[in-house]
Amino acid sequence: MMCGVFQNGTSFINAQTAIDRGLNSINRVSAEAIIGFLADDELQGREAGTIYSSIAARYLAASLKEAGISPLYGDSYFQPFEAYAKERQQKGARWQVHPDSVNVFKKGTYRVLDMANVLGIIPGERTNEYVIVGAHFDHLGVDETLANDQIYNGADDNASGVSAVLQIARAFKASGQKPMRNVIIAFWDGEEKGLLGSRYFVQNCDFINNVKGYLNFDMIGRNNKPDYPNHVVYFYTASHPSFGQWLKDDITRYGLRLEPDYRPWDRPVGGSDNASFAVHDIPIIWYHTDGHPDYHQPSDHADRLNWEKVVDITKASFLNVWNLANETDY
Repeated sequence: MMCGVFQNGTSFINAQTAIDRGLNSINRVSAEAIIGFLADDELQGREAGTIYSSIAARYLAASLKEAGISPLYGDSYFQPFEAYAKERQQKGARWQVHPDSVNVFKKGTYRVLDMANVLGIIPGERTNEYVIVGAHFDHLGVDETLANDQIYNGADDNASGVSAVLQIARAFKASGQKPMRNVIIAFWDGEEKGLLGSRYFVQNCDFINNVKGYLNFDMIGRNNKPDYPNHVVYFYTASHPSFGQWLKDDITRYGLRLEPDYRPWDRPVGGSDNASFAVHDIPIIWYHTDGHPDYHQPSDHADRLNWEKVVDITKASFLNVWNLANETDY
């Protein structure tokens, strides 16, 4: 029986077996466990700069370690950084991480927040090429002036996306196959305060020009319309039509219960952490299941998620990342 061979010597048959092992590791039980922890009342809404966001970060770092995934930088999974802002009554008091803005703020009265991204890496055969899959883990915290429920649990926004990233990391390890490119597993802090974690990463990444693609999640667990439970928005960089074809082919090949709204975008510099990469002309894919009445509300609870959709989006995106990591050209 004849079979083709990839550049790294892996046969098509062996690659398919590896993919199947990865897909089979993705499941609802894991999604429920990850989201349930992050969106629990005990984490008090995971606001960036608080001890509760730090607890979430430590949970994610421990999960990467348990999965056998190495830290991206040195011996620590954490990429600590500070964000600065003007005194809150001044105009233009948004949080910033760019050194030029920070230097201006330091000349007056300013605020500062300590945060940290959580970063791991699955080494590839090509040590100088990278793809990144990421999601933000922070949310809006607590508002003690609210009547009744005061905690912004953020189950959909964005514990759902975090669960996908963590399951994809585990799936790559379960596949037993080394990817062609390095795969960076990224959990961003401070997205809700202005994409701070992903911006800091990009500003300080000395291999940013070698990043071949970025896949982002932000809210993948809800039904925008009850009559369309399989709806998902699939943003991707328009100059890479293969990204759209990948998903179409994989939905058919693997029987995924998804009905994507394909939205090619010339330069996807808005919406979420994808913007931090798109401004550097890095091609992106971004999964999102559209807005809903619980967006940025204390009612964004885990029991309102469509678990089957979370799992199928995670499987589809694992296949996307597999292609980003292993396809020679796209």
